[in-house]
Amino acid sequence: MPIYEYVCPACYNKFELMRPFSQSGAPADCPVCKHKANGVILFACRSSSEFGTTTPIAGGGGGCATCGGGSCNTCHN
Repeated sequence: MPIYEYVCPACYNKFELMRPFSQSGAPADCPVCKHKANGVILFACRSSSEFGTTTPIAGGGGGCATCGGGSCNTCHN
């Protein structure tokens, strides 16, 4: 599941949430002031073994390395 970073427009609190891709565009409630915040950065990495098992990669960057589109929602790798 990807991690999304948010910045609250009311109190400028930065926070992260793990959310499914299906909720990628939905705003999140700020844990400090409860104002709605929109996501600013997506972090998602995975690696597939020769057996088809997927595992997260620690320290990877946001978006897919193969497409560079900044969103894994459209990636078909």
